[in-house]
This record gives sequence, C-alpha cells and structure tokens, in this order.
Amino acid sequence: MQSDKEVDARNLNCPLPILRCKKALNELAAGQVLKIMATDPGSKKDFDAFCRQTGHTLLELQETDGVFTFWIAKRST
Repeated sequence: MQSDKEVDARNLNCPLPILRCKKALNELAAGQVLKIMATDPGSKKDFDAFCRQTGHTLLELQETDGVFTFWIAKRST
C-alpha cells in the first residue's frame, strides 16, 4: 500500500508509537496516508482505539516477524 509519510516506531513502548503517529498525522493533509511500524505488542489495540477516538481510518494492518505495520488515513477536517 502506498503512503505519503513513514514513521519507524520499532523498539518503542507505549505511548511513544502513538505520540509519533499523532505528530506525523499533524504534518499530513486530509486523506493522506501514514505508514507506521511498531514492535510493541499492545500497539494493535492502541492504534485501533486511537483511530476510533480521533476519526482517522486504519486502512490496513500487517504483522511480520513481530513488526506491526499500520496504514492510517488522516481524517477530513
């Protein structure tokens, strides 16, 4: 999947992956896609909750060798 920005949050524990995600989304325009990679096992729940609470769209989640890769579309304002 194509992304407009990429953030590497591997080896960071909660809440740092979410904070990095939030900062990166603030730099994107509505509809653009952020790709973020994390290794914290709790990140699956965290990013799902983050998207539901903020209105962003979790487009896809892939897990490969303990790395969770999320594609998140920034909400329209």
